[in-house]
Amino acid sequence: MTATPTAIRKPPAPRRHTVLDSPYGPLTLVATDGVLAGLYMTEQRHRPPEETFGVPDPEPFAETVRQLDAYFAGDLTMFDLPLRLDGTPFQRAVWAELRQIPYGETRSYGELAERLGKPGASRAVGLANGRNPVGIIVPCHRVVGATGGLTGYGGGLERKRRLLDFERGEPSGAPALF
Repeated sequence: MTATPTAIRKPPAPRRHTVLDSPYGPLTLVATDGVLAGLYMTEQRHRPPEETFGVPDPEPFAETVRQLDAYFAGDLTMFDLPLRLDGTPFQRAVWAELRQIPYGETRSYGELAERLGKPGASRAVGLANGRNPVGIIVPCHRVVGATGGLTGYGGGLERKRRLLDFERGEPSGAPALF
């Protein structure tokens, strides 16, 4: 009789989180193994349960907080942070494409699908966009409908409008607590 090998399960990676006040409401930052893996807004669609965020610990987030503060002050237009984006290969491709959208500009779901070489996949792009685990830094708010209108946003359409207005320098997007 031979023994059947059992699968060895790796323990889950250590997770830490902190909550940052922002002009658009509290942001929960989540790190896995010390690398930013989540930025979640209050009442965000697809927000993981709080118990998955790990223990409170602001230490892994010093550079993220510095860059977010600079962004909200209008002094930073592109984030330069290591990220751990867990998702399907298609989701990760969409999220990588989101990072190519310049500050203050927008792209449609269809344009992103074309850039990915999948011109008929605008709906799939929208679904992947909605699952972005690191909003603002991976700028899913810069994606609009085919006619340029605001469509779905995990953080709510009002927040999306204010972020876009802020990046365009319009007064309605001026930072103020949400």
